[in-house]
Amino acid sequence: MDALDRIDEIIELVQESRSVPMSRTNFMYDRNEMIERLEDLRAELPSELRKAAAVLDERDRIIEAGRREADRIISEGETEHARLVSVNEITVSAEHEGARIIAEARTEAQRLREEVDDYVDTALANFEQFLTRALASIERGRDKMHALREIGTFQGEDAERPLPF
Repeated sequence: MDALDRIDEIIELVQESRSVPMSRTNFMYDRNEMIERLEDLRAELPSELRKAAAVLDERDRIIEAGRREADRIISEGETEHARLVSVNEITVSAEHEGARIIAEARTEAQRLREEVDDYVDTALANFEQFLTRALASIERGRDKMHALREIGTFQGEDAERPLPF
C-alpha cells in the first residue's frame, strides 16, 4: 500500500466515523488508532522520497550515457572525417561526408539530450503532483486533528464528565 492509499484510507475512516452528538462536522475515532495510522503513513513517505531520489539518479545516468554516446559519435565522426580527408582522390567528397557525419552526430546528441530532459521533467512533474496531493491530505488530516483537539479543550469542566452516548 503506497502513501496515497494510506491517506485515502485515513480519509475514509474519518468520513465513516460516528459523529459527535449534536455536531455535523466533529467525529469520534480512537485517538491511538488514528495516531498509529498517521505514523504508518509517515513511515511510508521516506520510501516515496527514496523513489524520487532514484528517479533523479536514473536521470543523471541517462544524461551521462547520452553525453558519452554523443561524444563517441562525434569522435567517430571526426575520426572518419580525418581518414577521408587524407585520401587524395576523394578529398572533396570526404570533407563533405565528414561534415555530414559530424552534423548528424551533433543532431543526434541534441535529440538524445532533449529526450532525456523531457523524460526527467515528466518524472519530476509526476512526483511533484504526488507530493502536492500527499501534503494537502496531510494538512487536511492535521487540521481535523487540531479541530478535534480544540473541541476537547472548550469543554471545560464538562470534560470530566463521561460522554453522553
